Amino acid sequence: MLLSLKNVTKQHQLGTTVIKALNNISLNVSDGEFISIMGPSGSGKSTFLQVASMLAEPSSGVIQLKNKNVTEYDEVERARLRNKEIGFIFQQFNLLARTSALDNVKLPLMYARIKESEQNSRAKSLLERVGLTDRLQNTPAQLSGGQQQRVAIARALINDPSLIFADEPTGNLDSKSGLEIQKLLKELNNEGKTIIMVTHEPDVARIANRIITFHDGKIASDNQQQSKQVTRVKKNV
Repeated sequence: MLLSLKNVTKQHQLGTTVIKALNNISLNVSDGEFISIMGPSGSGKSTFLQVASMLAEPSSGVIQLKNKNVTEYDEVERARLRNKEIGFIFQQFNLLARTSALDNVKLPLMYARIKESEQNSRAKSLLERVGLTDRLQNTPAQLSGGQQQRVAIARALINDPSLIFADEPTGNLDSKSGLEIQKLLKELNNEGKTIIMVTHEPDVARIANRIITFHDGKIASDNQQQSKQVTRVKKNV
């Protein structure tokens, strides 16, 4: 089992009121799965992503990644594990504004103290993989929204993570660019990458093989399905 959550709760104190953003959640994620997380605003889906990816600590329960109890780790150990095992794709791209596409992709390798020659080689290879060979030195302001998200995906892949978390990856894109990102995520999953994606768009959710719906901090449904084929579109975004 790649990722396991057992009786995980995340609660917040607002005055005298205790709010359970996650309420006793248990689920398992296997290698190679593509999971969509859905639910209305306030349902717990974003909190789930933060807790499951170790960006936030649960109030109670156990999270295991590759059979290691990561809830016992301190913040430094969690940060090291995230950099090694987890890739992140965000709705807002989270790229450094004055930094080239190449250097944005290299960033996790800098933290890992990888040799610069290897940083450049791996980053160039991944930017080629996402169709941006001719955009290595462009800053985010010189790229379209779809191209920025491709840079973010390349950055998420740079350490060859075991698990990719995508938070509304098409939320800031036009329909054409959104389809391109859906197609790329589906290709990555077909190549063996495990992806957990939060989305509010049912059509985007259907590219996954499993859809989990949250409501009031609990799992309301968990369904396996035949994933939707992504419509082929032109490569330039």
